[in-house]
Amino acid sequence: MRRVCHEANRAYCVFTGDPGLPAWDDLDESYRESTRAGVRAAVDGNTPEKSHEGWMTERLAAGWQHGPVLDRAAKIHPNLVPYDQLPDSQKRKDHLFVAIVRALTGV
Repeated sequence: MRRVCHEANRAYCVFTGDPGLPAWDDLDESYRESTRAGVRAAVDGNTPEKSHEGWMTERLAAGWQHGPVLDRAAKIHPNLVPYDQLPDSQKRKDHLFVAIVRALTGV
């Protein structure tokens, strides 16, 4: 399920103009663990909003910072903002992730 969620997320990123997210097999372990945590949280009932908050907490704890342009090497991400400040495309990505987990688990 984690692979499916990640690959759907990656496909959505490509669709919205961010082709830089590696395939599951090429992911750094920290990204895999982030996906695992997101799946566990969605199974436990997290809403897209709560999922984003969890992702933000995890990223900030790992040394990421907010910035205007995504730079994975420098750990800068424009989506390190409260959920209500996210662009609609990013909110849809969070909804998609949770919906996939729920569809696959029946939660």
